Amino acid sequence: MFKNHPKGLLAASLSNMGERFGFYVMMAILTLFLMSKYGLDKEGAGSIFTTFYFFIYLLALVGGIIADATKKYKGVILVGIILMALGYVVLAYPTPTPVPDKDLYIKLTYLALGLIAFGNGLFKGNLQALVGQMYDNEKYNKMRDSGFSLFYMFINVGAIFAPIFAVAARNLWLKMNNFAYEADLPALCHGYLNNSLSSDASTRLSELAAKANLSGAPANMSDFVNNYLEVFNRGYQYAFAIAVIAMLISLTVYIVNKKKFPDPAKKKVLEAASADKKAEIEMSANEIKQRLYALFAVFAVVIFFWFSFHQNGLTLTYFAQQYTDLRALDINLFGLVSIQGAELFQVVNPTFVVLLTPVMLGVLGWLKAKGIELSAPRKIAIGMGVAAMAYVVMTLGSMGLPASSEVEAMGGLSNAKRVTPLLLFGTYFILTVAELFISPLGLSFVSKVAPPKLQGLMQGCWLGATALGNKLCQVGVILYVSTSLTITWSVFVGACILSMFMMLFMIKWLERVAK
Repeated sequence: MFKNHPKGLLAASLSNMGERFGFYVMMAILTLFLMSKYGLDKEGAGSIFTTFYFFIYLLALVGGIIADATKKYKGVILVGIILMALGYVVLAYPTPTPVPDKDLYIKLTYLALGLIAFGNGLFKGNLQALVGQMYDNEKYNKMRDSGFSLFYMFINVGAIFAPIFAVAARNLWLKMNNFAYEADLPALCHGYLNNSLSSDASTRLSELAAKANLSGAPANMSDFVNNYLEVFNRGYQYAFAIAVIAMLISLTVYIVNKKKFPDPAKKKVLEAASADKKAEIEMSANEIKQRLYALFAVFAVVIFFWFSFHQNGLTLTYFAQQYTDLRALDINLFGLVSIQGAELFQVVNPTFVVLLTPVMLGVLGWLKAKGIELSAPRKIAIGMGVAAMAYVVMTLGSMGLPASSEVEAMGGLSNAKRVTPLLLFGTYFILTVAELFISPLGLSFVSKVAPPKLQGLMQGCWLGATALGNKLCQVGVILYVSTSLTITWSVFVGACILSMFMMLFMIKWLERVAK
């Protein structure tokens, strides 16, 4: 698979697997953790989630500037891995629930998220820039698109296992403390503590407490509520501890293979007398300007994709928890633990990335052999159209379902009124196809078009555009809690279709610049 690619590609992919593991632990459980730990509502948890992912990608721009200015790409990447690991250590540190001092403990959570975001900013864009530099060699230049697709596929291997480990840690700890997992219980427990439950919700709390307490209906509801929240959230903190281990493995792999990566500082010195350096000097100011215009045009379009795609950690996770029948996802692991939870849907996307990448490469290779080669801008436009179809599926599948606010007032839906998990599986499948047309090929486009001296900065700008899309995800949460589901999903359909037509309008210009 990696046979005709630079030797450093596999090492870079393995180094990035720890970051992906932590990323998908957060994607799977962050909003649910914030709500179960601190009793936040969906908008409050969503605001923290979108701000966190905004800074994860925005700080990649800062990381690119630091690396370009210091020329110490490898050192910057190393510091990034260490900071991410420290952030997960803070999250994993055992703290009580319900929290005795909400302001203090939530500030500690902000500190942890800040460390992870800044570490990710130093790490992510610069590692991608190094991968791009591996393909500057004429020997590998024609393999750039497939190289980034392989890189993107391989790093998602870690992402497949992250939600499984997170759910297993949480549910195993529940079982060890004589409890069972019930998705609606944390919110009901906080409602009980706040004395804000409706009569219907109070009845449902009693029903679920009897099911979740493995020794039978609890004699004292107050004791049950406090104990369940403590155990439930301690299980989440053990999931963060597993992310620490993944980051340490990533750190080890990076240090062992550090010498295999290109050194941009040395490269620029060597280029001083080379033809490549001459070509860089001869690149006119107008050409540089056209390249930058093209890059920023693409950045503007992909904002809408990430606005839609990263609902997987927000509204799609809320939908999984509130509306999806999770019984079909109950996996018994050797009789030790029942792996069940809304978080498991985050396994679907990286699994499809790994499975579909070879298929996509095969199809594109077959088309190329037939003399049909799609440019990166054309693939991005196709990806936006595919993403729109995913939310068409959600719109159709959500017809007739009550609004989120109504479900909360009831204390949750019975299993008989919930929808099949196949709805989300289908949506994630289509979104993954769209992602494979956009994300790795977008990275390839940036590394190809960016002026040589601005590689790190432009990779950072790509991630900065992703940051804006992530912050806009909050709009989805606002729609989700205040309008019908069909209106919410229809907004994403419109955003993806609009961006597809914007891309098609610019496509000939972008293809000309990228030659």
